Amino acid sequence: MSLRLIEIVLPDKHRNDLEDSLKEHETLDIWQESIEAGRIHFEILVPTEQSETVLDFLEKRFSHVEGFRIILLPVQASIPRPDAGDKKKAEDEAPMEEKKPVSKIIRLSREELYSGIEKTVRTSWVYIIMILFSAVVASIGLLRNNIVFIIGAMVIAPMLGPNLALSFATTLSDAHLIRKAFKAILLGVLTAVIPAFVIGIAFEVDTTIPELIFRTEVSLGDVIVALIAGSAAAISFTSELISALIGVMVAVALLPPLVTLGMLAGAGRWELALGSLLLFLVNLICVNLAGVLTFLVQGIRPLTWWEAKKAKKAAQKAILIWTLLLAALVLMLVIS
Repeated sequence: MSLRLIEIVLPDKHRNDLEDSLKEHETLDIWQESIEAGRIHFEILVPTEQSETVLDFLEKRFSHVEGFRIILLPVQASIPRPDAGDKKKAEDEAPMEEKKPVSKIIRLSREELYSGIEKTVRTSWVYIIMILFSAVVASIGLLRNNIVFIIGAMVIAPMLGPNLALSFATTLSDAHLIRKAFKAILLGVLTAVIPAFVIGIAFEVDTTIPELIFRTEVSLGDVIVALIAGSAAAISFTSELISALIGVMVAVALLPPLVTLGMLAGAGRWELALGSLLLFLVNLICVNLAGVLTFLVQGIRPLTWWEAKKAKKAAQKAILIWTLLLAALVLMLVIS
């Protein structure tokens, strides 16, 4: 069982209120101690799928209290191990009205997800260097028709994170995170295309290379794969299956079409470069569309009801926009 440890600090006068409140939630263990300045420190061990419910309750109940602080920590191991039988018994005995749909979906809490995904949109020099390196590796792989180099470049490039961040921010209607995600995506695109464009000018680009031509063609199969990969990326991120993201990076293939676009543009083959641009746009749109839908299905929403209402409208608009853009691209593919 995956566990989380919630630490909360409050003024001592709220001790009884917090103790009574925690009885209403599924917890595995609770510890408390008095600390300096008349404050109380609680440690609450909960199943991961219940952490968001408890966090939301604590924030709503005590966020107005001066000196309030919550810290969420992942638990690598716990001895003795939690008894799954006791957990199931507790769930069966709990009143039906106290159970929330979100608890039935085993995923990380909203705050934990936000903290993790916000790191992917930091446009630092490391982000730029990693994309630059991956663009050079992908260019060499394309010129040499070497699929191993191309796959390696896909894994190196940190381009999936900003797209997941955009989907996640759209689901929460977080304008600040949306702007940061767009900035990271745009910077990543330019960082990948510009060096590839220079390589296309400096070296002869053989347009008969299979791996190169493969990334100038778009089919309905590419649309299906990109949608599945986008959903898989969202599920992997929210359920601690980070290792699965490596396979998703390869399936989505955001970087190779951009590098192909730059190289072909540098070589003056604009008609083929257009195909690479379409492939990149299909992947970009599908990843974000599938990401928003998956996050919604997993019950990710803001804390307050008015924020949730605003986020629902923003998500609906985003789904409509991504769907219309995808439909336009698919129509172009069918016509062509």
